[in-house]
Amino acid sequence: MADHQTKIHPILDIEAPPSARPLVPEGSVRSEKGDPAMLHQPQIQENIPLMHSKPPKNKSCCCKFLCWTISLILILLIILGATAAILYVVFQPKIPQYSVNNLRISDLRLNFDLSLYAKFNVRITAVNPNKKIGIYYEKGSHLSVWYKSTDLCQGTLPKFYQGHQNKTVLNVALTGQAQYGSTLLAALQEEAQTGRIPLDLKIDVPVSIKLGKLKMRKVRVLGSCMLIVDSLSTNSLISIKASTCKFRLKI
Repeated sequence: MADHQTKIHPILDIEAPPSARPLVPEGSVRSEKGDPAMLHQPQIQENIPLMHSKPPKNKSCCCKFLCWTISLILILLIILGATAAILYVVFQPKIPQYSVNNLRISDLRLNFDLSLYAKFNVRITAVNPNKKIGIYYEKGSHLSVWYKSTDLCQGTLPKFYQGHQNKTVLNVALTGQAQYGSTLLAALQEEAQTGRIPLDLKIDVPVSIKLGKLKMRKVRVLGSCMLIVDSLSTNSLISIKASTCKFRLKI
C-alpha cells in the first residue's frame, strides 16, 4: 500500500494586519524615537498674474474736459487783459470832472405839516478831459444837496452827448421836502450867523463811453462836492467860499 505523502502548502495572508503595513508615508524616514520625519521637499510657487485695475473711462474724460475748460478760461483772461491794456494805452481814459459855479436858493420855507421845503438852482460845469473818448450821459442820474445827514432837495441831469475835451455848463433845479422842518431851519439859521454853512452836493450819473465808433457798456460816475456857502438868502446869488469835489467810477 502506497504511502500517501501529505503536502503542506503555506497560506498567504492577503490582508496584512495594519501593523504590518508601513506607517511612514512615502518619502519620509523614521526617527530613532519612532516618529516619522518628513523629508524636505521643495515648495512649488505658482506665479499668479496681478490684475491691475484700469481707471474708469468716464473719469478720464472728465479730467480732460476740466483741463481744457481751465486752459480756455486762462487764455480768454489773458486776451481780455491784453486788450484792456492796449485800449488803456491808446485812449488813456480819464474820469469826467465836475465843479459848482454858483448856487441860488429859490425857496426855503416851512410847510403846514412842519416839513421844510427847499428849491435850489445849481450851475454845474461838466468837463470831459479825454482826447479820444466821448461820453453819453444816460437817463437815471441823481443829484442831491445835503445838510449834514439830511437830504434837502434832489434833481437830475439831462440826457446828452459830450464830445472830446469838451466843457458843458448845466443849470440844474433841485427840489425836496425834509421832515422836522422847524428844527432843521433853526439849525441852518444858526449856521448862517457864522457865515459858513456846510452843504454837500452828491452826484450819481450813469454814462456810456464812446471809443471811436464803438459805444461801450454803461458805468456810473459817483462823487460829491463839499461846499461852504455864506448865507441861505432866497432869490439872491450865494457866495461859495470853498468847494472840494471828488469822483470815481463804478463799473
